[in-house]
Amino acid sequence: MTDAPGPIVPLGRSGQPVLDRPAFERLSVAHRRELKLHCYRMMGSLSEADDLVQETLLKAWRGLSQFDGRGSARGWLYSIATNSCLNAIKARSSARRILEQPGRPPAEGRAAGGPATDLAWLEPYPDAELPDIADDRPGPEARYEARETVRLAFVAAIQLLPPRQRAALLLCDVLGWSATETAQLLGGSTASINSALQRARATLGERYAQGRQPERSRPSPDEGLLLERYMEAWQADNLDGLVDLLREDAIYHMPPWLEWYSGRTAIGAFLGSVWGNFAGYRAVAIGANAQPAVGVYARGHQDSIWRPHSLHVIEPTDGKIASLTIYVPPLGPGLFAAFGLPPEPVAP
Repeated sequence: MTDAPGPIVPLGRSGQPVLDRPAFERLSVAHRRELKLHCYRMMGSLSEADDLVQETLLKAWRGLSQFDGRGSARGWLYSIATNSCLNAIKARSSARRILEQPGRPPAEGRAAGGPATDLAWLEPYPDAELPDIADDRPGPEARYEARETVRLAFVAAIQLLPPRQRAALLLCDVLGWSATETAQLLGGSTASINSALQRARATLGERYAQGRQPERSRPSPDEGLLLERYMEAWQADNLDGLVDLLREDAIYHMPPWLEWYSGRTAIGAFLGSVWGNFAGYRAVAIGANAQPAVGVYARGHQDSIWRPHSLHVIEPTDGKIASLTIYVPPLGPGLFAAFGLPPEPVAP
């Protein structure tokens, strides 16, 4: 009787053993969340990020012999993930995810365009899937604070960049890699990476007066109170109270509809036109993109059944809501499972 074969241990280019399966599994667990977040930033899609991080780890296991152990295992995984994202962007029909159509003016009154089914909408990201960003330590070259780069507005802004510029900006300005390290990962010269970074920064500079979005302070008790008041307004059928929480210059998006609204008056008028479509609402606090967020269930007039309705992501500023993104049907209800929300609200 022969001995059972031992575990297969891949050999590196030098012929020396590299990571065995238990070591690789530990590596995967350690970096899965940050790789998924990187894929999300690249793609703007939660579902695609899920698929791509799985693809990354499968490719890494199959290609262990290409890793000689002389470099960083984390950097090697990022290399695979980034190139997988670039290939996925090249393969899909739409290479850009949006919150509003570029150049489309804000709407007034009732929405009339209908859900846009032919556009790829930027999706929110569950806080439960985020790495521990309080302890995140990007490299010395990073230009952004970690919490800033998971906000919905930032992810939306970088979708305007061509894929290679987006990758360069994420690797250098978000993760803090040097241009030389990024060139080794993406291919090309250090000069080409620096050129891509300059163009990417210039594009973001056109969107933000300071070249970047305004920094948001850490969550505060006032922010928690704002979220509580927002939820109470929905559940108490208090439209005036909800509108009062908005800044005068607030912005409102409602993917997958094309219309968007600018200013408290316009937002209030639109919400007033649809507020009575349901007999009641229940709100559940969640977290999305390191911002306050809410899942809202609605009860119909006819059958009185509570159903998932919409997912709300709030951008607070100075105790008021500066931006409100509400993912409405048919897109909103499909996001509930990813945020751990049940198909019907738990009885209060």
